[in-house]
Amino acid sequence: MALPTLRMIAFILGIFLITLALSMIIPIITLLSMDNPEGLSDFLWPALITAGCGLAMVLPGQPKHAQLRPRDMYMLTTSSWVVVCGFAALPMVFIQHIGYTDAFFETMSGITTTGSTILTGLDHASPALLIWRSMLHWLGGIGFIGMAVAVLPLLRVGGMRLFQTESSDWSQKVMPRSHMVAKYILVIYVAFTLLGFLAFWWAGMTPFEAINHAMAAISTGGFSTSDSSLAHWPQPAVHWVAVVFMLLGSLPFTLYVAFLRGHRKALFRDQQVRGFLGFLLITCLGFGTWLWFHSEHSWLDALRIVTVNVVSVVTTTGFALGDYTLWGGFSILLFFYLTFVGGCSGSTAGGLKIFRFQVAFVMLKANLQQMIHPRSVIKQQYNNHPIDDDIVRSLITFSFFFTITIGVIALGLALIGLDWITALTGAATAVCNVGPGLGPIIGPAGNFASLPDSAKWLLSVGMLLGRLEIITILVVLTPAFWRH
Repeated sequence: MALPTLRMIAFILGIFLITLALSMIIPIITLLSMDNPEGLSDFLWPALITAGCGLAMVLPGQPKHAQLRPRDMYMLTTSSWVVVCGFAALPMVFIQHIGYTDAFFETMSGITTTGSTILTGLDHASPALLIWRSMLHWLGGIGFIGMAVAVLPLLRVGGMRLFQTESSDWSQKVMPRSHMVAKYILVIYVAFTLLGFLAFWWAGMTPFEAINHAMAAISTGGFSTSDSSLAHWPQPAVHWVAVVFMLLGSLPFTLYVAFLRGHRKALFRDQQVRGFLGFLLITCLGFGTWLWFHSEHSWLDALRIVTVNVVSVVTTTGFALGDYTLWGGFSILLFFYLTFVGGCSGSTAGGLKIFRFQVAFVMLKANLQQMIHPRSVIKQQYNNHPIDDDIVRSLITFSFFFTITIGVIALGLALIGLDWITALTGAATAVCNVGPGLGPIIGPAGNFASLPDSAKWLLSVGMLLGRLEIITILVVLTPAFWRH
């Protein structure tokens, strides 16, 4: 990689660090507004360190005649998430006085919107810490939307090119310039956050609790201000508000842009959205009825409890309403399966994404028809896009390495000494960016604090791999990437 290219990447990383340092002002303002000046230095020093490193990268100036090629975007994408996470962990070290391993794990979980945590005593934690954790979700969520819409399709990662023509059509026909797409998405993201804040406040939360949960819900992150998560608030209105904003965060933000720009039916005609919402509706109704038969809850209460937990897992948010592992073997296995589903492309959700399941079904249907009618020419389409060989190759490659990654991380965790349930579900929840795993240690009623440091680093790698669609990082690790 040429020196001007590396300097350009460093320049961009410097801008990211300066932005991160400026965002640390918000926890400081939070402490001052609550008449709680203690802990100001815990954010001032990380802010100064982060800003200083950012300025050191920016002051040499932007290299002339340096342009980033598509292959350079792999390096920029990977390095930006790692570097930002490394500096964003500093306030955790200063505030909680925890080791850097725990701080990095918590930060990586936040910025990848995973929601796994090593912290306890959140009900009495510093307001600055709580708002910073939520901000990590919020910043990571909008960062991933931008990457999923603008970068991944160009890099042909995991079938995301299916949505490239879509977004560029909107940017050319609906809006005057392509960069306006990002501005509209940011406005929508902020608007949803504000609406979520007002809705949670109306439902019974305090303003501070409401803004934290609004950021966690729209980013499908899952950090809460209570160790009990949503179970801390018994009001059904709080639970239904969480469901609504988790769903909003898991739908394609480019379709919201199209809706605002006059394409009123774009969101409802999208095959991915209809499949996603239909899947959740059937699962929640069926599972809720099952819980009604096997518990003392009324049907509406059973439906509400199931809907919150199912939507939380499928959208990879990680909120919990009670310990669903106590419902029996059927529910445990079902939630394990739901861990892999994920939300829509171009959203804040992780997982495999629903469109990959839909494309696989289209391919399966076409193959079965071809076996019955060998000489027929079968047209394979998804969402009005032809499924060509390049897309099939990307989907197969991503799905294979997605599975292999979970298997390798699970084996590594088992080698460290974790039991097989913790190892397997921990690997799955990390790569799928869901948050809680299964079992007594990392289940919805537990956390990741007791895991060895080596396990936390391995899970942090899994979270990053899952958030960046795996192939993005694997390309950077290949020797061929560095030869030319």
